[in-house]
Amino acid sequence: MNLDGQRIVVLGGSSGIGFATAQAAAQAGARLVIASSRRERVDAALAGLPAGATGEVVDLSDEDAVKGLFARLGAFDHLVFTAGEALQLGPLDETHMETARRFFDLRYWGAYIAAKYGHGGIRPGGSIVFTSGIAGTRPRSGWALGASICSAMEGLTRALAVELAPVRVNIVSPGVVETPLWSQMTEADRAALYRQTAASLPVAHVGQAEEIAQAFLYLMRQTYGTGQVITVDGGATLV
Repeated sequence: MNLDGQRIVVLGGSSGIGFATAQAAAQAGARLVIASSRRERVDAALAGLPAGATGEVVDLSDEDAVKGLFARLGAFDHLVFTAGEALQLGPLDETHMETARRFFDLRYWGAYIAAKYGHGGIRPGGSIVFTSGIAGTRPRSGWALGASICSAMEGLTRALAVELAPVRVNIVSPGVVETPLWSQMTEADRAALYRQTAASLPVAHVGQAEEIAQAFLYLMRQTYGTGQVITVDGGATLV
């Protein structure tokens, strides 16, 4: 259950939950490799990580690019996938199919491709940790795309936990968290979402990326759970 000296690859590790997970893992003594699609994001993230952390610029929806990434990386201990652009919110009738398919390209197929080419490099005792969200079980109006992907990711997790054994495959399902994923909303709408969500939750606040990161660390550290969904939502699924 010790991450000291372990090598962790965080795809989507340049911001939000991914960056918070990379920081927490580094504080636990892990060696980090982060990957994102933009050089400026990777460089900014590396400035906030300990010396020795490395960054890769890669389009995580590009199969050949991801295959090449893992060929370069060699052996490692844990793979974390948190990559995702701003959430695509809106009514079904106003959603363009090209937009819907592009959203799946990174958040679902990107994770699928990462597991396909990354699992062979995972050392004994290692794991994969994906990301979903409670939209899969508690969607709001206009969240059809997000809810679909969250449910699909949880199904993928269970299937790969069987297929890739003994590599452990788990997933973290956050509630509403203050991250750039909500950047598609106006500032006023985003503030209203956070305020209304906080007022409705038993814990009385929306999630912070650093809080969710602890769930990722738990799933990497423990050695007995696989195919599991860890929900960290402030009690949203209870009320």
